[in-house]
Amino acid sequence: MKGGKVFVDTNIIVYAYDPSAGEKHLKAAEVMSGLWESGNGVVSIQVLQEFFVTATRKMGKPMDAKTAKTIVGDLLKWKTVTPSGETLLDAIDICGKHQCSFWDAMIISSALEGGAEKILTEDFTHGQKIRGLQLENPFRE
Repeated sequence: MKGGKVFVDTNIIVYAYDPSAGEKHLKAAEVMSGLWESGNGVVSIQVLQEFFVTATRKMGKPMDAKTAKTIVGDLLKWKTVTPSGETLLDAIDICGKHQCSFWDAMIISSALEGGAEKILTEDFTHGQKIRGLQLENPFRE
């Protein structure tokens, strides 16, 4: 994946490690592989926490905690945003202005803080832009 920094939402990472997700698994794994090659991946602590919980409790075939921890450790090698108080206040503003959930606003604020040009997720409207940040659903044809 060429270009600027790309923030990856939890659902993309989960699909990349969940073979039962079928076509989404294949696409997400391809996206993640491209980000590893380019070095352009960005995540936040929130995303890594959500991944750990989902991977160990909610996937079709949950993985063991040791495996999930190893994946989280690997993803910590990417640019990782640890939200600050300013990130929180910015998320509150985004939430109010764009009528999205607080947690989605934290994702947007963290992506902006991490210098990302886009977010890969299925949780927003594909093609939407918020403060110059492109929101893309990699599963959309």
